[in-house]
Amino acid sequence: MASSSLSMSDVERLMHDSSVEVRASTAAKVAQQFDSAKISQVERELAIEICQTMLGDAEVMVRTALSENLKSSPDVPRDMALKMAADVDAVALPILTFSDVLTDDDLIEIIASSGESKQVAIAHRPTVGAAVSDALVATDSEDVVAELVANEGADIGEKTLSRVLDRFADSERVKTPMVHRKTLPVGVAERLVTMVSEKLQEHMSTHHDLPAEVASDLVLQSRERATMSLSGQDTAADLVKSLAENGRLTASIVTRAVCMGDMAFFEWAMATIACLPIDSARKLIYDRGPLGLTAIFDRSGLPDFLFPVLRTAVDVGQETGYNGLDGDRERFVRQMIERVVTNFEHPGQEFDPDTLEYLLKRVDVDTKSIAAAH
Repeated sequence: MASSSLSMSDVERLMHDSSVEVRASTAAKVAQQFDSAKISQVERELAIEICQTMLGDAEVMVRTALSENLKSSPDVPRDMALKMAADVDAVALPILTFSDVLTDDDLIEIIASSGESKQVAIAHRPTVGAAVSDALVATDSEDVVAELVANEGADIGEKTLSRVLDRFADSERVKTPMVHRKTLPVGVAERLVTMVSEKLQEHMSTHHDLPAEVASDLVLQSRERATMSLSGQDTAADLVKSLAENGRLTASIVTRAVCMGDMAFFEWAMATIACLPIDSARKLIYDRGPLGLTAIFDRSGLPDFLFPVLRTAVDVGQETGYNGLDGDRERFVRQMIERVVTNFEHPGQEFDPDTLEYLLKRVDVDTKSIAAAH
């Protein structure tokens, strides 16, 4: 293996052979001395002086060798870093992407005065400060903004993300990586979810904090497109697993699903939160006696006020023979709401007002859709 250290032979070779390849090789070796703990301050200053001279080399290959070997060094003088950042792309991009010597103010000025390729490089840095993110979004470049929102190391404020949505509402290249960011402000997530495909909506419902009703509706919309056949059971299992793994399997989603007649989802959800095999969960849920559903509900840890709603949903499903065929869902929902409202009016039966309000809203929507269909 060839040595990366600069030796007297390198200097002598440079004096007798000034080809581009030799100059580039020598530049790389000089640059590598910056991170060496074995050289003295005097030697480091000499290395800096040589690098400063080589940055004036007419050959891009030489200057690129310096940039590639200095891009991660914390000891590069700032004026040298700025000079490389102002150079052609081959020289500038490694420094713009990796150098910590450049300040946020430096980067913002470069963004304002440079072309798209350098802006993309800055957007790709391991960490991007909020002010730099603002400047990058202000470029209005789809390539730049797509790179930025895909960068988990970028600090992008809620107002800036909102501006991104204002400007790039129709850009899948921007919206898709935004959906896949690890965290999004709730307001941005709620807005974004109305602008993306069904597949991305499902990802958001399982990975991002959304208002409970929005998240629940997304899950239900996804599930309502699945049949209640074997494939419906399979998709229910996968969706419940994903929700649970990401902490999104909420009481709201479970309750609203069963109240819409999605028994496959309800079965897998109860099995998951009660830590039971699916066959055992089904036996308890549909036990004709008074204790089966009570037993699995107690294991689930769901709020007590939800039990009468779940009990009613299961009873209505068994009485109506609900199987997810055409017309079954509308009939199920109507009977479910009527039964809940009747129970709610009886003394001693208490239902959460938000749950009841949701059920009433859904039956109103379903009734209108049924009337429109006829």
